[in-house]
Amino acid sequence: MEAYMTALSTLLQPANFLMMYLCCVIGCVLGAIPGLSGGLGITLILPMTFALNTELSFAMLLGMYVGGVSGSFVAAVLVGIPGSAASIGTCYDGYPMTKNGKAAKALSIGIIGSFIGTAVSIIVAMLCSGAIADVALMLGPWEYFSLCLMAITMVVGLSNGSIYKGLMAAFIGLWFSTVGADMVTNQLRFTFGNTNLYGGINMVCMLMGTFALQQVATSYAKGQQEMPEVDTSSLGGFGLTLKDFADNARTIIVSLLIGLGIGFLPGMGSGISNLIAYGQAKKMDKHPELFGTGYDPGIWATEVANNAGVGGALIPMISLGIPGDGTTVLLLSAMTIHGLQAGPMFIQQNPVLADLIFLAVLISAILIVITELLTKRWFPYLLKAPYHYLYSAILMICFMGAFSSSTSMFSVYLVLGFGLLGVVMDMFKIPMTPLMLAFILGGKIESYFRMGCSYAKGDLTSFITRPISLIFILIAVWSVVGPIITKQIKKRRSAKVQ
Repeated sequence: MEAYMTALSTLLQPANFLMMYLCCVIGCVLGAIPGLSGGLGITLILPMTFALNTELSFAMLLGMYVGGVSGSFVAAVLVGIPGSAASIGTCYDGYPMTKNGKAAKALSIGIIGSFIGTAVSIIVAMLCSGAIADVALMLGPWEYFSLCLMAITMVVGLSNGSIYKGLMAAFIGLWFSTVGADMVTNQLRFTFGNTNLYGGINMVCMLMGTFALQQVATSYAKGQQEMPEVDTSSLGGFGLTLKDFADNARTIIVSLLIGLGIGFLPGMGSGISNLIAYGQAKKMDKHPELFGTGYDPGIWATEVANNAGVGGALIPMISLGIPGDGTTVLLLSAMTIHGLQAGPMFIQQNPVLADLIFLAVLISAILIVITELLTKRWFPYLLKAPYHYLYSAILMICFMGAFSSSTSMFSVYLVLGFGLLGVVMDMFKIPMTPLMLAFILGGKIESYFRMGCSYAKGDLTSFITRPISLIFILIAVWSVVGPIITKQIKKRRSAKVQ
């Protein structure tokens, strides 16, 4: 309790509170604008936190995270274009409800649903993370190696399109993680004689290039600069009653559980949970034929589930050092940059900071729900933000952030190079998340593998003779092989039917 009170007093200091609230609002704006996202905001402010203390840095980053996830439903409801993959399902009923003249109700469901998902999930994270960390302390390097391997392969297995492209992205990420001096022998690897690479690839440069620069370039190339007109005549009032909450209580609870569970699994994220929750809500409902026509449960399900993924994704990040989704990859990077080691010992070694992370998410959710309810009639103006100004500002921040991270123009060139790589990968439909996750976890995988071999005196079978490690390895193998086998079985069955 003392750690919670200390964390709370730190967050409520005027400077910290103001910056956290400002980042909440900016994240909400970025999340609401299609083509941008809260994750982009985290990438942009990451270099700015170098000179700030750790508490303020994470208050800002988490405010941006919560704001971005919450704000993504705005465009989905008003113009039928999701602000991010997390709100794809919201388009199905949110936009039809707006066209039916109930925009105020659709927005209110999105706002309250987002708050319920975030607030309840982070409370669950507060209660569960410590227990999971205690269990994780009983594991050795063999289990941690297998766990990291499983996290990467699960992301690969869920890659859109070809699983081979996901594997390619993961291998590229692992290769990038080996660049620089070897951690044991100090032997230089893949530096090609460039002294700027002796310390490895700058994490900030890679994130700036593959995430921010690539997102701006591809959005601009696809012509995502014009939004449809919004009918503002139906934005007045709250639109919800207590009966609405009671009628949708079952949908809210089930969607919350779905979001938490999927958020906990590495690489799944809210982009998947909102669609699964939507499908489940449709199966449970007495009137499934009403889904897609502006039906309340369709919006409740998707917005509660995608925001519940926030708490779900933070649990493995803090307890195990394994990010639950693409945005927590960025938060894990921030921990590394600030000299922190996420994992089982994090809560014990940094109790105040761990509690600050949880409380920052909870307070950000409260600030966002109040702000969105008071300003929702202004939401259409967010969609009119001129893209040519936004893109120019983002590019400037990218290059300034890259340069400030090392005070070298080589970092700027790295951002451009990774931006080009990101564009090429997008053209060939190669997923970016496996690359980012493999790059972040690559150093850990190598370290745990060497430690396991050292402790077992070179016996590689120790990775499969320990039961928990073997289970993780089997899951990792199935994550890659399973989809291929399933696809072949479906092909044979369809061939027999024909």
